[in-house]
Amino acid sequence: MHQVSKAGSVAEGEKGWGPTIRANCVDFRIWAPGQREMALRCGGKDRLMNRSAAGWFELTVPEAKVGDAYAFVLGDGGVVPDPASREQAGDVHGPSLIVEPSYQWLNDDWKGRPWEEAVISEVHIGAFTGEGTFKAAAEKLGHLAKLGFTAIEVMPVAQFSGKRGWGYDGVLHYAPHSAYGTPADFKAFIDAAHGHGLMVLLDVVYNHFGPDGNYLHRYAPEFFRFDRNTPWGAAIDFGQEPVRRYFVENALYWIGEFRLDGLRLDAVEQIYDTSKQHILEQLSAEVGNAFADRAVHLVVEDQRNLVSLLERDGDGRVKTFTAEWNDDFHHVAHIIATGETEGHYRPFASNLWEKTKLAMQHGFVFPDRGTPPEVPKGERVYLPPQAFINFLQNHDQVGNRAFGERLVSIARPDMVEMLAAILILSPQVPFLFMGDEYGETQPFFFFSDYAGELGEIVRKGRAAEAEGFGGLKRGKTPDDLPNPNAVSTFACSKLQWQRCDSDEGIGQKTYLSQLIDLRHNYVVPLLKKPERVASAALESVDGALAIDWTFGTSKLELRANLADTPLAVPAFDGAVIFDRLGSHLVQPGDGKLAAGSVVFAIDPRLIK
Repeated sequence: MHQVSKAGSVAEGEKGWGPTIRANCVDFRIWAPGQREMALRCGGKDRLMNRSAAGWFELTVPEAKVGDAYAFVLGDGGVVPDPASREQAGDVHGPSLIVEPSYQWLNDDWKGRPWEEAVISEVHIGAFTGEGTFKAAAEKLGHLAKLGFTAIEVMPVAQFSGKRGWGYDGVLHYAPHSAYGTPADFKAFIDAAHGHGLMVLLDVVYNHFGPDGNYLHRYAPEFFRFDRNTPWGAAIDFGQEPVRRYFVENALYWIGEFRLDGLRLDAVEQIYDTSKQHILEQLSAEVGNAFADRAVHLVVEDQRNLVSLLERDGDGRVKTFTAEWNDDFHHVAHIIATGETEGHYRPFASNLWEKTKLAMQHGFVFPDRGTPPEVPKGERVYLPPQAFINFLQNHDQVGNRAFGERLVSIARPDMVEMLAAILILSPQVPFLFMGDEYGETQPFFFFSDYAGELGEIVRKGRAAEAEGFGGLKRGKTPDDLPNPNAVSTFACSKLQWQRCDSDEGIGQKTYLSQLIDLRHNYVVPLLKKPERVASAALESVDGALAIDWTFGTSKLELRANLADTPLAVPAFDGAVIFDRLGSHLVQPGDGKLAAGSVVFAIDPRLIK
């Protein structure tokens, strides 16, 4: 072992993952049950740490201060960063930094916004601007707020290997990636968003660690299960209390210290836990208790479509999670727009229009999804429309395509326009991918920064991933796919902001801004009503949609014809708030709707 000096134990009381800064000292702590001894390297010295029976190593260093680098030295001489590092001095393999947690908030009185007001834009910090930093991204927030967006969802920022990536292979879950800026920069970004009235949700990954830079196996093999794997590596053992605390504290850290308005938990179907209280329930409960004075929203991605995660209590309040990404809506909309029916879209291709009505009426086509999925018969468990986040595309459906095409590049512009109106004016929460607001055509690829064997594994895996999202087009082979590890692939994924001010961009912004304004004026007030929402899919032919949502004594009605010829649709009772084709609407008359029509009507008493 390296030369060490003795130091005192961490005081009892406030103990958690990561360093704790006190008035005249810093407490260090790490769970390493696989080690018999461990040292802290800080200030040019290696100091032997104190081991508890539970496998925690602790040390208080009086002379340690903010800005100092530190690392942990294993029994075999290996040096590892803090798994709860707040910032790295360099990459994931180097030392961690002691970070000042305080920040002077400009919008100190921000308490969040009600979920019913959410209109979300998904943002990747690295690809959102040419600079790819928190500071540069903050300068674009006014653009989103001006168009009527009320929330942004930031793709994962936890430190991952390399300088570029989607963020879902993070290994240091408490440290904002150094390529984007410092923790203070991220706080300034969130502070700026709040100044524009924007909520900020952060995408977090609690189901696995990335393949490069995860050293937990070396000193805490108990962190992982040996009997289960996820698609991305070993499953995490949430039966271990220190493991549970790592993730619960992580959620509290982001929402508390960074004042985030919520989190989106990635792929929770890959979180295995047989504890008496499931980790998802514990995390939700602790977040709710800690921030009872703020509007904090927890969102999930769940391939199982578990209804239980979204259920409300008798008063309509969220019990566990606020909402879920609704792939079911995306899949039916994508088939309508593109005609693609393979991969993930196959279960939705048969009886497409009936499944579209189910998605519009109930959210999930396949609740509590089995294998193969089956459409449920009989009564469904009630979930309010705001429990579903609907989208026409997100980073997955664009970036996992073979060539990263956005919907506007593979579907007719008028079809995209019609579906955008349905997305934004239906009562479910609308979610757009960055650049959608001005009709961005630039592809968004999968990109990473791996070299050697790992880089080759990632590159070869892209063809298999693409099969679920449209596959390879005729005449193309896997050799034609962009190399995810090439710098050019990342560079070509960045937004081209010059399009925002083009004639096409201005037209798209005007159209979406009109839709979002109508949503805020007419749909959001309905969602704030306390009554349960009654939904009904009226009988209509394929190509047409006729959906009524009733909020107490008020009704929102959708009538749409997405076909190429006039189609019969049921009459509606309300006053029109949106009519894509204006005078082309035939109502009531012969009951037919012109091709390409989308009409929303509302109780005339609510017209402003």
